[in-house]
Amino acid sequence: MDCIFCKIIKGEIPSYKIYEDEKTFAFLDIASDSYGHTLVIPKNHCTNILDCPKEDLQAVMNTVQKIAKHYVDDCGFEGVNIINSSGECAEQSVFHLHIHIIPRKKNDGLHIWPLREKFELSLADICKELSLCK
Repeated sequence: MDCIFCKIIKGEIPSYKIYEDEKTFAFLDIASDSYGHTLVIPKNHCTNILDCPKEDLQAVMNTVQKIAKHYVDDCGFEGVNIINSSGECAEQSVFHLHIHIIPRKKNDGLHIWPLREKFELSLADICKELSLCK
């Protein structure tokens, strides 16, 4: 398999490891776009959240919470952004499930949410189309 994240887990590519347990691996994102930007991945390869086995997804989210709490409780951050892109149209660039943790401080200059005009949408129509409560 030619997955860069699988190679990182195996130690074939170096990484800046933040945390590891039997099911997950967390390391700093080499993009270096924000201080402490961390990726959490399952050790078992899956493409994204849509095909990840529940047990692996639960392990990933447990690790995300552990690291996020550590960043806030022990490292001086005030909050975190948790981001996942699943699928090419959602701008997923590495096709191994990964969750981004971006540690945040007040007035850090980062803007995660896109700023654009509000769309004129019918939330009732959207809800009718998308709801699992039928």
